[in-house]
Amino acid sequence: MTSTAQAPQQGARTAHPEHLGHVIFIAAAAAMGGFLFGYDSSVINGAVEAIRGRYDIGSAALAQVIAIALIGCAIGAAYAGRIADRIGRIRVMQIAAVLFTVSAVGSALPFALWDFALWRVVGGFAIGMASVIGPAYIAEVAPPAYRGRLGSFQQAAIVIGIAISQLVNWGLLNAAGGDQRGKLMGLEAWQVMLGVMVVPAVLYGLLSFAIPESPRFLISVGKRERAKEILAEVEGQDRDLDARVAEIEHAMNSEHKSTFKDLLGGGSFFKPIVWIGIGLSVFQQFVGINVAFYYSSTLWQSVGVDPTDSFFYSFTTSIINIVGTVIAMIFVDRVGRRPLALIGSVGMAVGLALEAWAFSYHLVDGKLPATQGWIALIAAHVFVLFFALSWGVVVWVMLGEMFPNKIRAAALGVAAAAQWIANWAITASFPSLADWSLSGTYIIYTVFAALSIPFVLKFVKETKGKALEEMG
Repeated sequence: MTSTAQAPQQGARTAHPEHLGHVIFIAAAAAMGGFLFGYDSSVINGAVEAIRGRYDIGSAALAQVIAIALIGCAIGAAYAGRIADRIGRIRVMQIAAVLFTVSAVGSALPFALWDFALWRVVGGFAIGMASVIGPAYIAEVAPPAYRGRLGSFQQAAIVIGIAISQLVNWGLLNAAGGDQRGKLMGLEAWQVMLGVMVVPAVLYGLLSFAIPESPRFLISVGKRERAKEILAEVEGQDRDLDARVAEIEHAMNSEHKSTFKDLLGGGSFFKPIVWIGIGLSVFQQFVGINVAFYYSSTLWQSVGVDPTDSFFYSFTTSIINIVGTVIAMIFVDRVGRRPLALIGSVGMAVGLALEAWAFSYHLVDGKLPATQGWIALIAAHVFVLFFALSWGVVVWVMLGEMFPNKIRAAALGVAAAAQWIANWAITASFPSLADWSLSGTYIIYTVFAALSIPFVLKFVKETKGKALEEMG
């Protein structure tokens, strides 16, 4: 039995909240930003063909309208941390909720293509902010004994947001008689699809008023008593709260504020470990995963699938994404990061190669031959499953672990920026590449999936079970 005198020395590692349900509520409320991240990222899938028809634009212009949100994502992610350090984590969540709401209304009621693109950028700002503030807030509020499990709420919320957006799109399309431009509530169906996001956005804003500010932020602005009250809520009343506050203050004072200059080294511009992080980010996107979430309904319609069925397949793909994410969460600490990445790479390469083969066949009466159609559909689900159980989760885990303490924050920022840029490149190029050759496009994605195998084998080291201080 641990004595009371020993407890403060052991610190928060042994702290367990007296009201775990309250802590789970706090983490779930913060993860609502992740839900909106996933929802807003993929809801556009239901509007792609309607936007093309309404504004009579070609594939290149359409791609830019779809991908432009990623510019906002990158900017929002870049500045969210700095804003949160000045005004608090909760205020940033509230700003993001307002931006999500404004973006949903503006996107649903555009009067021209340019303002639709503008509202997409505003939504991108919110996505970028949510992608940073959610995990940071949960990590700062969660008791260390529960941090890993509570931290996984963000990724789970993202994939659930993707799935719900596809389910809502499918339901609304059915209500509109299978026509994306069919009338619903006085608007075209695609407008309602985008406007529905107002509901979770407002809920996110309301929940932000029901959860406490991060103790770490409160301590940084001198509100030690309020910080102690929140620590008592989430870590238990029996802790030495003065000692806990002192521990946090010491950690904050001893932190090295990494800068871009710290990442430079040698003739290759960045240090090798930074290039590996960039490589992980780029490979994660260059296998074409976001094509499955931004363009899947368009993809299936292009090979003759009925629009309603294409929306349903988008939903089933997102369910597979959830299943794969759960598998990764179960095994990432048991099997290790590197083995999961390799398993995922092999599975993705097989799925993508089968899709490339199926799409190489000529359409008969506007449809793929039956055999090739079923193989393409199954292979698409296989690809998403293997991505979700590996690179979808593993890359973010490794980026948070693999860098030395001195450069971790700055290196993670560069790797995340590389990921947004790679995401933009794939999203912006797909419509034009698909017009050129759908099969050829999937061959390109297959090549990147295959190249990720030697990349992991040669450059990526296992981080499972290692203390952050061991990274170098």
